[in-house]
Amino acid sequence: MRLLVLGGTEFAGRAVVDAALARGWEVTVFHRGRHEAPPGVRSLHGDRTAPGGLAALAGDPGAWDVVVDTWSAAPRAVRDAARLLRDRAGRYVYVSSCSVYAWAPPAGYGEDAPVVEDASGDAGQTDYARDKRGGELAALDAFGPDRSVLVRAGLILGPYENVGRLPWWLARTARGGPVLAPGPRELPLQYVDVRDLAEWILGAAEQGLSGPYNLIGPRGHATMGTLLDACARVTGGAAELRWTEPGVILEAGIEPWVQLPVWVPPGSDLHDALHGADVSRALAAGLRCRPVEETVADTWSWLCALGGVAPQRPDRTLKGLDPELEAKVLAAGAGT
Repeated sequence: MRLLVLGGTEFAGRAVVDAALARGWEVTVFHRGRHEAPPGVRSLHGDRTAPGGLAALAGDPGAWDVVVDTWSAAPRAVRDAARLLRDRAGRYVYVSSCSVYAWAPPAGYGEDAPVVEDASGDAGQTDYARDKRGGELAALDAFGPDRSVLVRAGLILGPYENVGRLPWWLARTARGGPVLAPGPRELPLQYVDVRDLAEWILGAAEQGLSGPYNLIGPRGHATMGTLLDACARVTGGAAELRWTEPGVILEAGIEPWVQLPVWVPPGSDLHDALHGADVSRALAAGLRCRPVEETVADTWSWLCALGGVAPQRPDRTLKGLDPELEAKVLAAGAGT
């Protein structure tokens, strides 16, 4: 199989490239050159946001079985690339997001749930939900519904993460001492290991799939307890998890998802949206999810190899709880 990845040097794109190389695929990456491409790929350089930025791709004689695009800003960047490639590629896989669903999607929502309005494939950058939906529309416009795969990912964790969620928890548990652990312990989570996402994408290309898929692990595949227990264990066991009731956390003014990455309070619209999707369609199409312990351990190994400091995307907010606020909440008697 011949694969073109638009990007391919960071997080999800990098995982797709690694998985394809492991399968013996012929891989081309089109990227800005800010990060080194993995060994074994052919690189084309260009900036999709600049005038003439697709020149290297336009002038290349290559053709591909599948294109994978992880773009998350102005939809017109997807439009321009997809239009350029529609006669040179068999299938276009756009890594979208469950954020495209109209707020607030109920727990158990499937791919037929309403999506955000006022999105356009011709638009400049607006907000994340409309940008991702606009990217979907751009892919559909160029490749049609039969040659497009819309990968509506949820929370993505694993090696190469440049958003700061799992790396923050690993760094915090590695520091040791009492850790504010947001409860309840049995709170179900939904996420997908980036490598399982990549394997599913390649499998979808091989099967000739099309259409939208909620691409997250099954609800309850992990819990806050199994996730944080794994973090504490792989980082040496110096952390003392202090499980704290959601009400105490919210009363302290701590922001879910951002200051306590991954966690959102049970029973909230946010929890239904982030950890309540129906993923039966993706499972039926081959999604397989590795144990949470493997995701955590492998991310820790990758992080240690980098000296303990994960890369951070400049267009994403910094994650994590201020140590002074954490200490204050714990000193007030929170946690068991």
